[in-house]
Amino acid sequence: MGLVGVQENGAGDLGFPGVSLGAKNKYKRMDSELNEDLDDHHHQGDASSSARKYVYACAVFASLNSVLLGYDVGVMSGAIIFIQEDLKITEVQEEVLVGILSILSLLGSLAGGKTSDAIGRKWTMALAALVFQIGAAIMTLAPTFQVLLIGRILAGVGIGLGVMIAPVYIAEISPTIARGSLTSFPEIFINLGILLGYVSNFAFSGLPAHTNWRIMLAVGILPSIFIGFALFIIPESPRWLVLKNRVDDARSVLLKTMDNEKEVEERLAEIQLAAGISSAEKYEEKAVWREFLNPSPALKRMLITGFGIQCFQQITGIDATVYYSPEIFKEAGIHGNSKLLAATVAVGLAKTGFIVVAIVLIDKLGRKPLLYLSTIGMTVCLFCLGFTLTFLGNGKVGVGLAIFWVCGNVAFFSVGIGPVCWVLTSEIFPLKLRAQAAALGAVGNRVSSGIVAMSFLSVSRAITVGGTFFIFSFISALSVAFVYKFVPETKGKSLEQIESLFQNDIGWRETEVELGDVEQLVDKNEQK
Repeated sequence: MGLVGVQENGAGDLGFPGVSLGAKNKYKRMDSELNEDLDDHHHQGDASSSARKYVYACAVFASLNSVLLGYDVGVMSGAIIFIQEDLKITEVQEEVLVGILSILSLLGSLAGGKTSDAIGRKWTMALAALVFQIGAAIMTLAPTFQVLLIGRILAGVGIGLGVMIAPVYIAEISPTIARGSLTSFPEIFINLGILLGYVSNFAFSGLPAHTNWRIMLAVGILPSIFIGFALFIIPESPRWLVLKNRVDDARSVLLKTMDNEKEVEERLAEIQLAAGISSAEKYEEKAVWREFLNPSPALKRMLITGFGIQCFQQITGIDATVYYSPEIFKEAGIHGNSKLLAATVAVGLAKTGFIVVAIVLIDKLGRKPLLYLSTIGMTVCLFCLGFTLTFLGNGKVGVGLAIFWVCGNVAFFSVGIGPVCWVLTSEIFPLKLRAQAAALGAVGNRVSSGIVAMSFLSVSRAITVGGTFFIFSFISALSVAFVYKFVPETKGKSLEQIESLFQNDIGWRETEVELGDVEQLVDKNEQK
């Protein structure tokens, strides 16, 4: 059934056209999608609790690398205060130190696509943890700004590797019906890491300035130790195994995650077809980067969607809000390191708590409704924060509203664009391009983050902190339009089926309408 669904949708390798997705095939395609969707629900109901627990465990362990990114973002917001005091660094050095991790993490993300295709998704996660550990150790012991910067660069490369591979791995190992929520796990762990970083800042802020920031940074090594233990539990991605012609190994992994032989064989057939190594024929291969440089129309649409949503996630200013929350609250009228760091804990709680909303709703409402809720909410909060900082001064009302709007901004981010961004980029690309395309998206994400982090203080000095958030609000409004025009709904489709959404321009635009038709057909079927 799964294989038939793929063939009807024309889902194959991007370089090779499938069956046309014109109007004549619309209801045939809807019927295929309806039957596959009902099959997914049926098989999921038959799946044992042990299989579900196994998939959840794999998603959790694969997400541990994301704690490293979150912890670094959170802890550096407070540690930088004491680093400045201890090492006597300038404001420009402070911006470089904060932003260099995001900029240099692009090296890890660029290397991650090719590395994960060569050594596997699992061992790429191991390499990411090792590189980060070395960088964190150097930062902890750094006697000067220069040595601290070297450690920061290595930590950035490790984070870049980890942040691009975790969503890819989880998407490839997850059953269709739960892929959205499971692929959101890395964002949960990023938020958990940020919260732990804020708590660490507050907990160790009372120690001497020469010691406290070193302990804050050293604590970040702990999650990567747990990743080492995780490698003995989690399997390799079944889709990567198929790419390496290890079909029997892939079947074994799928049996652990689905626990239904019929569904396993269907999924295996889909993966083999998408990988171009089905028993029927082997597709002529084309260098991945050559396809990126001269993309087909379908791949071009995928790249616009994936790269665009990754960049918008960061240029709306989330890392500036998190990294520089003490600076923002200082501008609002809060003084004293302990009070500033305590206020940041509230931000961490809001950011972490609301990610649960996304996990619960992403496979029920879909990706696109959450993106609308998120981007519109962020636009309002960013505008109101700019207005508060600009016009309401340093009084109690201004302080309270500033905290409220910052917490609102990070909450809306966690509800939608934070997790959905990674879900989309891990599921819209075809198998043979997925790792390197996800790496390209992660590069856009990390570069955008670095530019924002490295320029925030300078821009805010030039046009005020409030003025900077007016700019972020305008960019966030643009992200709403981007979601409307370029992001299709992918809820309830297998990874192999999602390719068909981008095969022609009409299919790309009509995705939501067709999904609505499918839902109506399901309702009618239930009424009968």
